[in-house]
Amino acid sequence: MKKTFKAVFTAVALCSVFALTGCGQEDIKSDLSENNSDLNMRSELVASAVIPLANCVAPGWASQNGGTTGGGTAAETTVTNYAQLKAAIENSAVKVIKVTGTITVSARLSFQDQTGKTIYGTSGAKLVSTDQTKDGSGIINIKRCNNIIIRNLIFEGPGAYDTDGWDNAILDDCRNVWIDHCEFRDGVDGNFDIKNKSDFVTVSYTKFHYLKPPKAGGSGGTDDHRFSNLIGSSDGATTDAGKLNVTFVRCWWAPGCRERMPRVRYGKIHILNSYFNSSVSNKCIAAGVQANIRVDGNVFENVNEPINLMSGYTAVTVTSNNTFTNVTGNKLGNGTAFTPPYTIPTLSLSSVKSDVTANAGATLSGNICNSF
Repeated sequence: MKKTFKAVFTAVALCSVFALTGCGQEDIKSDLSENNSDLNMRSELVASAVIPLANCVAPGWASQNGGTTGGGTAAETTVTNYAQLKAAIENSAVKVIKVTGTITVSARLSFQDQTGKTIYGTSGAKLVSTDQTKDGSGIINIKRCNNIIIRNLIFEGPGAYDTDGWDNAILDDCRNVWIDHCEFRDGVDGNFDIKNKSDFVTVSYTKFHYLKPPKAGGSGGTDDHRFSNLIGSSDGATTDAGKLNVTFVRCWWAPGCRERMPRVRYGKIHILNSYFNSSVSNKCIAAGVQANIRVDGNVFENVNEPINLMSGYTAVTVTSNNTFTNVTGNKLGNGTAFTPPYTIPTLSLSSVKSDVTANAGATLSGNICNSF
């Protein structure tokens, strides 16, 4: 027992000190293999090993173009109120922001023109907006930023109201962004949009939903605007062509989502091992102009129109390993979508629902790295 524990402790310590050498779970397994006693303890310790942050590798599109590391292991700045959060976000010298508790966002946060930054929440950390007006809505606008990680945060809006307002969060002309283990709910115009030449983006283990009823009578004309995720802002945004490459992996479009799960223009969109179960849906994945979408290993339950083929799309491939249970509407793609230039370990289809419902959302204890 003591020898086994010593081997594990030594391996984990070396991983922490020499994080950039690639030491991870395989190294721990190698060290442990030298001692054949206490196999149960060995298996449990390896299974629960946490990869050091410096070894945290973004999956999917965010792994391309040099990868996405955010603020890495830089010193943390802890924030507990709006003034502190605003100052830390706007200060380019601050590389890692630790959010604790619930912060009410009194005016939309502007995160612009920065490189290499992480914003993460401790357990239960939440950013809240209560403003449903066109100009005052939204929680954060991320613009012209590169190499950004946002992890383990809840973004809570006041509910959907079609005033042509702001989403809970927007990526605008950003590159190499990793949104991991977050929860977006009850956005005014939507939950989270990606637009304006943004590229190399991965959204992993993230939950999108609506808990509050939609407010009718907005100036935009839609009485139920629980529209979750838009990729590409308009058909006329032709500079988006060749950009907007986004991976959604192990995400959950949960009850309350009406449309846009996501609604796509341009870009190569990979939707992998995700779960859709909003019974109020009009349509889920929607393919618009030059959309190139690969739908792979997902579970659709109790939804309407899993795949909506609009007009002008390039190709939508719905692979054979998706499941559709109690759904109505189209389940088929058209054409042959792109082949991803990366690999991600995939879940067995039978485990997608249980894994995603247990782990999607702000379910971490903080800024830790889970391996895929």
